[in-house]
Amino acid sequence: MFVCMCYGITDKQIKNAVETHGVGNIRELKNVMALGSQCGKCIELAQQVIDNTIMDETLFSDAG
Repeated sequence: MFVCMCYGITDKQIKNAVETHGVGNIRELKNVMALGSQCGKCIELAQQVIDNTIMDETLFSDAG
């Protein structure tokens, strides 16, 4: 699913940035990829993807 239409950023790309680069917020995400600097409508959804990915990773790592 596209999160940022201005730059063509998908939820999978954001999830990958969290998993690969340890991104935990929008500021850190902007250091990894162009996002949110055009119209800004994607910021809230992008943060939700970051939060959900962190939550999923935390739950998964605690299960082991």
